[in-house]
Amino acid sequence: MLFGQKNIARYISAQQQNYILRNDANMYIRLIRNQPKGNAITGRLIINGRWFCNTLERVGYQIPALCYHVCVTQSPKFKRLLPLVTGVPRTPQSGYRTASPIGRANGAIGYRQGIRFHVGSKPEHSTGCILVPDREIEELLTSTLLEAQNNHEEIILEVTDFRPGTEYGYNTPCPPELQKP
Repeated sequence: MLFGQKNIARYISAQQQNYILRNDANMYIRLIRNQPKGNAITGRLIINGRWFCNTLERVGYQIPALCYHVCVTQSPKFKRLLPLVTGVPRTPQSGYRTASPIGRANGAIGYRQGIRFHVGSKPEHSTGCILVPDREIEELLTSTLLEAQNNHEEIILEVTDFRPGTEYGYNTPCPPELQKP
């Protein structure tokens, strides 16, 4: 464990804490990435303000630091239920899987498909997916998100890159259009 739950509050701004408290009908997931080392990007997954697990992504394949919706669906590749990140823009350096085009605004040339949370121990195990350390954590994450989905909660994932010069390096709030009043 990188840090305990007591230290989590310092990584979440007051605005985001208020958002979580105001919108308890939503599940709010935050992926806080560290600076890349070699071909790996480690991170911390926080669910509703509590540390859940460490993560791993591959440099050059990671999804942009934005907000996304998440749902749990059957994975055709892994043949089991896994969390699916939706609305991931495809940029020229982000791989080959696309769906309907969305134009060329901000370098985006479509949507990426099949971006999931799944188990993996090396960056090479991912071509854009967010890796969790073991199958037990993957199953716990899937069941947690599936329960929220079955309760008709909106599941929001905010991906945040480390930014030197900001408080704790992480201080980018989720856009207002994803926040419910």
